[in-house]
Amino acid sequence: MLFSRVIVTGAFNQCANHDSMITPPLCSTVSQNEYERAAEESLERLTDYLDTLPERLQVSPDYDVSHAMGVLTVVISKEVGTYVINKQSPNRQLWLSSPLSGPKRYDLVDKRWVYSHDNEALDSLLTREFRKIFATEDIDFRQNI
Repeated sequence: MLFSRVIVTGAFNQCANHDSMITPPLCSTVSQNEYERAAEESLERLTDYLDTLPERLQVSPDYDVSHAMGVLTVVISKEVGTYVINKQSPNRQLWLSSPLSGPKRYDLVDKRWVYSHDNEALDSLLTREFRKIFATEDIDFRQNI
């Protein structure tokens, strides 16, 4: 496994963990301004989408969505737990804490937030987990991050 971070003319170049004999490296070059804009837009779109779920699905009375200062918190229920997605500006990442899959760190690659250890995008993981939690296929985060 290889991991490298290189500063290239003021931009951030991150090549994620990979086995060069099996898959090519997953790399992203994102300036701080691009990261900040993408992260804020993603958190705002997620907040808007998550706010609509109670209109379409049966949710727990505990269900709550809040977004402030780069931190999005989604309380699903006392039984399921809480999702937290937050900006990590120094690393130019979004960090996820999921009650189902645990912590993950996402890099912006080709306009998608991707977890380097398995190359799964944040929208795919959230779609899968929320469909499982709410037992419906009527959830899709692909256009909402």
